Amino acid sequence: MRWLSDAVVSRLQSEADLPDLSGTRYRAVKSLGRGGMGMVWLAEDTVLRRRVALKILAPENSSADLAARLLREAQVLAQLEHPGIVPVHDAGTLADGRTFYCMKYVEGQTLDQYIARIPLRDRLQLLQRIAEPLAFAHSRGVVHRDLKPGNIMIGAFGEVLIMDWGLAKLTGSAPMERNSCSGHAANSEAALTLPTGHGSVLGTPGFMAPEQARGEVQAIDQRTDVFGLGALLNFMLTGAPSGNSAVPKALAAMSCKATASEKPARYQSLQEMAEDISKYLDGVPVSAYRENLLEQAIRLATRHQAAIVLVLAYLLMRLLFILFSRH
Repeated sequence: MRWLSDAVVSRLQSEADLPDLSGTRYRAVKSLGRGGMGMVWLAEDTVLRRRVALKILAPENSSADLAARLLREAQVLAQLEHPGIVPVHDAGTLADGRTFYCMKYVEGQTLDQYIARIPLRDRLQLLQRIAEPLAFAHSRGVVHRDLKPGNIMIGAFGEVLIMDWGLAKLTGSAPMERNSCSGHAANSEAALTLPTGHGSVLGTPGFMAPEQARGEVQAIDQRTDVFGLGALLNFMLTGAPSGNSAVPKALAAMSCKATASEKPARYQSLQEMAEDISKYLDGVPVSAYRENLLEQAIRLATRHQAAIVLVLAYLLMRLLFILFSRH
């Protein structure tokens, strides 16, 4: 028996994964990566002559449940029209029976690649920009629940996009919940979490909230994403989703509050957390940390450093003038 070389096996795997795009307007260019449900392909839209990304179920994952989940992901994204959320252009079924959807092709770096070269202040401002599209999604009743560095893309011109909404959960009344064919409201939460149910764990270790880790689907709400954003803050400060030693105490307190085990102890919204970040950047006290007198003095001195330098320079000049005038 002759064993196949790694190169041959890799080529056969690539051929097996190659989607059948016959009958569509798309032409596959190359594979961009593989996720939990399927693969993402760089493709060319032959009608509009532009590059797009196709998310396609893997051959081994082409069950009805996962096909429904991928389609629901596309429907959720289609309702979230925001500059920080990748837009969906098309969805359907390929000739080989696999479900797909077409979205904007994003060129850039993931968060973990990008933050290595920017200072702390820029990292905090970046976190504020990540919070904006998430807060918009929450206003539409959608929780991402898979925030991690690999799902945040920074585009070539600094644009921030939240990627991979495959684990999103609908928590309230949103436009996509009504079935236009039957005229009855669809149970969107059940549809989105169909293959999981109570007791299933969906998320990324280190970045998912305790209620996710316990499989408590009904307990997931916007504070679940607050935990994820807090884990991202920890990662941006220390390179890890947990542990915040050797960082400013106010920032450490903010990350601890965001990632509290119990939901009532966290920030109750992303806007509330973003406000604390703004306060920190502006040099004013944050709600998550109570300063002592020395810390208040240091913060005020840092915030008004220029004015203090000018006053001291003025006093020094007056002192020198008085001394020289006496002689």
